[in-house]
Amino acid sequence: MDDLYSFFATKHFAELPLNDAEHDLQIGKRIQAVTDYNNDWSEAEIVIIGCGEQRGKDMQAPYSNAADAVRAELYKMYDWHTSIKIADMGNILEGATPGDTRAALRTVLQEVEATGKIAIVIGGSHDLTLQQYEAYKKAEKTINAAVIDMKIDLEETEGISDTGFLMDMLTEQPNFIRHFSHLGFQSYYVNPAMLETLDKLRFDCFRLGRVRDNMEEMEPVLRNCDLLSIDMNAVRHCDAPFVKDGSPNGFFGDEICQLTRYAGMSSQLSSFGIYGYEPALDLNRQGAKLVAQMLWYFVDGYLIRKNEAALSSLDEFIEYNVALTGNDTQFLKSKKTNRWWMQLPDGSYTPCSYNDYLTAGNNEIPERWFREQERIV
Repeated sequence: MDDLYSFFATKHFAELPLNDAEHDLQIGKRIQAVTDYNNDWSEAEIVIIGCGEQRGKDMQAPYSNAADAVRAELYKMYDWHTSIKIADMGNILEGATPGDTRAALRTVLQEVEATGKIAIVIGGSHDLTLQQYEAYKKAEKTINAAVIDMKIDLEETEGISDTGFLMDMLTEQPNFIRHFSHLGFQSYYVNPAMLETLDKLRFDCFRLGRVRDNMEEMEPVLRNCDLLSIDMNAVRHCDAPFVKDGSPNGFFGDEICQLTRYAGMSSQLSSFGIYGYEPALDLNRQGAKLVAQMLWYFVDGYLIRKNEAALSSLDEFIEYNVALTGNDTQFLKSKKTNRWWMQLPDGSYTPCSYNDYLTAGNNEIPERWFREQERIV
């Protein structure tokens, strides 16, 4: 941490009067606040990083204190996951330019990635997602990424912006995105040409209504991801009144928490960002409480991830063989978590759902199997 400490604010939230956790089992009493005198975070499994950079949305936007507003609620929550070690590194300092702040965040995320820990970023504007990706790019690691957002940020803009960062992330060369999934878009806010472009690239986009109709079908999508980024505009405005340009439609608060829990359950996800929370517009700190609850549920999902058996331990799974496309295809069901995987023609396994197994049992090709096979070809 010594070489990273210069990137962070000198005063950590845990040292401020706002940290009013009193009980020994509250998160504020149990989390490791990484400071200049307590800077060994080697035992942490999850690392929290605040970054209030918003100039990707508006060059005149002030540096956000969103991360500390969320901490004020998170630290008061009770820790039901005492076996999981979490470190809070504090807030990235605002740079003279947006590029300076992004460079600092990128350097920190690269270090967290290199140590094999999970990074949680509390932003800031949504374009900081690009720094999450850059950590993998630096390591030349090909990943699967997912975004939850009511819009698709593929606009052609000058420089990096919160409405066009996906253009850089998905098209720059060399590229390390194997697969991209977009969850919760609202059709009336999305140019149909964008969806056509993403479909041609074999990327998956799930409309808000489809996700809400069957939330469990999104668990395999998130289980297959290394990176997840959430724009809080995906939550309906009455549940997220702090979103200035929010929509009357969107995810309910409990639904977005369910999705973050699924993300925490992913055995490969190592970078998670939440963006678009604006404390200045937050009524009675409801937004801060919602983001804090999303983080709590992410950790709750991570506990399941830790207890899941490796696919190589076949005695921990129930095997089902189904005749599909003229060949026997194997499905695995975890005895510990009841989650499903299906085998692809190349012998690898991909996350799936019980519905995929039922579809295959009816001698129909599951859409998930077909899409994965397209990407392999």
